[in-house]
Amino acid sequence: MAGSTASAPLLAALLLAFAAAAATASPVNGAPAASDFIRKSCRATQYPSVCMQSLASYGKPPPHSPRELAHAALSVSADKARSASAYVGQLCGPGRASGPVRDCLENMGDSVEHLRDAAQELGGNMGRAGSPGFKWHLSNVQTWCSAALTDENTCLDGLSRGVDAATRSAIRGKVVEVAQVTSNALALVNRVGPGY
Repeated sequence: MAGSTASAPLLAALLLAFAAAAATASPVNGAPAASDFIRKSCRATQYPSVCMQSLASYGKPPPHSPRELAHAALSVSADKARSASAYVGQLCGPGRASGPVRDCLENMGDSVEHLRDAAQELGGNMGRAGSPGFKWHLSNVQTWCSAALTDENTCLDGLSRGVDAATRSAIRGKVVEVAQVTSNALALVNRVGPGY
């Protein structure tokens, strides 16, 4: 009996230590921490709610670093640009595209290529953060992402001439969505590197 009385405080201490460890343990797969990271990072973008919506369900495991998050954002942008390009292609059909719609289709195709190039560069070996090689690779990513955004805006600008209202509205909705995620991707790319 004396042995069981002496072990009671030890057992209680172990149970308290276990409970404290369980309460402070990180959640399974770090999901809330990743979600918080994405939310905080998206605050630095021009379209934070679009950013959260497009990245919150992106792949597993979720991005945990500025570089991983920017890569995810570029992948989302490339997917949306590809989808918008296919939509414009279906909408105008072969041989039916007017000059501005055909130009928009070409711009969106260029945007897809630029975003793919940017995602591939960012996902590759860029060297040590802060090194000249890293800065060069990051500059390439920024340039391609900016070029994609320019292509998307050029598409939108061109639709103001010689395109019927229904077609313009349909295309505009898709391309604006792409431009928003691309703008967000560029903002996140700009946060990659030393200091972030």
